[in-house]
Formats: sequence, C-alpha cells, structure tokens
Amino acid sequence: METFIQPKILKGFRDFLPQDEILRSDLIEKLTKTFRSYGFVPIDTPVLEYTEILLRKSNGETEKQMFRFEDNGGRDVAMRFDLTVPFARFTAQHKEELYFPFKRYHISKVWRGEKPQVGRYREFVQCDFDTVGSDSAVSDFETLSLMKAALSAIGVDEIKIHVNHRGIFNRFLKKLGLSEKSEDILRAVDKIAKVGEEKVSAELEEITGNADSSAKIIDYIKPLSSFEETLSHIEELAGGEDEDSKRMKTIFSMMKAAGIEGTYMLDPAITRGLDYYTGIVYETFLEKLPSIGSVCSGGRYDNLAGLYMKEKLPGVGSSIGLDRLIAGLSELGITNAKGSYLDVEIFNTDENLNVQYQEVAAKLRKEGISVEVFPDTVKINKQYSVTDKKQIPWGIMLSSNSETANTITLKNLKTREIFESISIEDAASKIKD
Repeated sequence: METFIQPKILKGFRDFLPQDEILRSDLIEKLTKTFRSYGFVPIDTPVLEYTEILLRKSNGETEKQMFRFEDNGGRDVAMRFDLTVPFARFTAQHKEELYFPFKRYHISKVWRGEKPQVGRYREFVQCDFDTVGSDSAVSDFETLSLMKAALSAIGVDEIKIHVNHRGIFNRFLKKLGLSEKSEDILRAVDKIAKVGEEKVSAELEEITGNADSSAKIIDYIKPLSSFEETLSHIEELAGGEDEDSKRMKTIFSMMKAAGIEGTYMLDPAITRGLDYYTGIVYETFLEKLPSIGSVCSGGRYDNLAGLYMKEKLPGVGSSIGLDRLIAGLSELGITNAKGSYLDVEIFNTDENLNVQYQEVAAKLRKEGISVEVFPDTVKINKQYSVTDKKQIPWGIMLSSNSETANTITLKNLKTREIFESISIEDAASKIKD
C-alpha cells in the first residue's frame, strides 16, 4: 500500500493563495513606483551570506534568530535576517562600480528564527530603501518623506511616524556618566512599548545600578505635547544645542515646508535596538492598530559600511515590513483582495466555437483588456463558479450559430445586466468604463 507524505509547512512559514499573492504583488508594484519617483534604483543580493558578514556587527539576539548551517563545502553560512547588512557588504564590494550618493531599493524575503505571532513570521518580505554616501539632513528628510509617500501610495494614510536621534540620547547618557552602558540602555528603552514603563524602569535600574539614573532616563524618554517642545526638553537634558539637535531642527523645518509635519512626532523612547544606528531613527505605527508594532522603521548608520572597508560611507535608510503591514490592514478590514487580474471571461458553451472564442479574446487584448477563454466545454454553472472565485467582473458568450466573432453577448457578472448582439468595440468600451 502506497504511503503518502503529509503536505505541511514549517511553523512561521506560509503558502500564499492567489488572492493573497495578488494583494502583495499589487502593493509591491505601488511601492516600487514610489521608490523610483524619488530616484532610487533596484539591486539584489544572495539569500545566503558568509555568517561572519552577517554577524560582524550584531547583538546576541540576532545570532539566536539566524538560520545558520554548514554547507556542502564546509563553509559557515547563514540566511540573511535583514537587507541592510547585506547592502553594507554589497556597497563595500562594489564601491568602484557605484556612484555616490547611491540610492537603492531592495524588495525581497528575509528569514528570522523568532517566535511566530500575529504579523510576525519566520519568512517575510522587507521593502528597503537606503541612501549611502551622504551625511546630509536632506537625505534624512527624504527618507522620512518617502516613508510617508510609500505608505500613502498603498492606501495607508492614518499613520504616525515616531522620530528620534540617537546622538542626543547618547549625549544625555554621557552627562549621566553612563556611556559605557549605552547599548544595554538603548535596548531596554526600545522595549518600553512592548513591556511597559514599570518593567523598563526596573531593567534600567539593574543596568545602571542607580534608581535616580533610571528615573532620569524615564523622564527623558517621555514625549511632550509637540515636536518642538520635546526637542527643546531633551536638548536641555543632553547639555544644550549640538549638531544632533540642530539636525533635528533642520529636518522639522523641512517637514513644515513640505506640509507633512503632522505625520511625525518626536519620541525619545524610539532607539532601535540594533547597534549599527548612529543618528536619526524612526518607527511607523498604524494609528488605528498600534498594537501590531512598527510597520516601517530604520535610521542613520554612518559606520555600517566601514565594517567591510576602510573608507567611511555614511548611510540612512528605512524598511517596510510588508507582511506585518498586510496583517494589520487585513485586521482593520481595509485590504482590497482580488482573485485574478482578469477583466473578462469568455464562456465555453460550444467546442465548435473555439476558434471564434480565441478571435474575440485576441481583439479584446488589442484593446488593452485582460481576458481568458474557459478551456473546457462544461456545464455553465461550473464555469460561473470558477469565474466567481476569480472575481472576474465581465463575461462573454457567443451564439452557437455564430460563424464570425463580430457580435457578442456581454454580461456584467456583478449587476447581471446583459448586452446582447453588440460589437467587440462597444463591449470594450463598456468594460473599460
């Protein structure tokens, strides 16, 4: 007796049925168009990298989450856990072939062996866009502007982008005499939205060994009523104006000039746990579903490419977690899934008309209409059922005594309205309307 293997997939991984993949593909197309409109160009990098490349600048948590193994050649390799570190390697390796500033976008899968949860998977798509070779407030602002534009392009307007500057925070910690513990403090603060102020306060007290220092850090990371008021507050706590706070003032002036300042808030608790960030950092939340976490985040990482070469190349970028974003949109009920890309189904009611069916299809395609012919002459109810699952809006039938395909019967499959004996040109016009 033949034994079948049970069809199953690993936990944290998913199959995508057509309507899910169509939704994701449509969003990627819109994002791609927006990235290109800002002057960004596409690149690609391998799924597998030498482990030393990926781990050269990361914390222990990253190593725990990596899919790592020894390949057939005995090499220590791992699957990329983000698109930023491979981009740093890419930039260093191809610096003589590139121009600077260099603006790239990269939309592809990454893998992390973390615990799956709502909107968080072990295999997921990231949409990254970065600028390297510029340490300008213009590049910082352009990244923030593009974050808003990209999300708006896919219909996500009710967002709040939380912005901070690691430099101001580091000056504040230096003033407290805690510079050597800055990475641990930054990671602790970064968890405040997940675990709450009380737990973070306790962790900070353990890190600093001082309840007073913990209280001062908690006071620092609380945003005030406006961007400018918060900036003035943390600037004072950090010891006064410096290049980092001047940078934030310039960026905010650009936001106001572009008329988009309402989308952003200065949030001193946003630190981004990864230690390659050195300047401005940011995270984006859906206003109606903040619990799902950040759907677009990033920052400035001036020293990242320096891990692989002597020359220093400043960089800034952001990443949209597409799968988490889709999960959030689905939960909010604002996704517009569809079952196919077709405008028309030509029903096959008589196999003797197969030539005429293809003639009609060819003429409609010349009109820019997406169309298919149902391949088998089966009961019409079955054809309707398949067409309905594909969510095709229009149907076409030919009379059994048709010798040519000059006139057809067009049916609106949503309203059930029928247009009999009309020309293909008229049918095309109605389909396009």
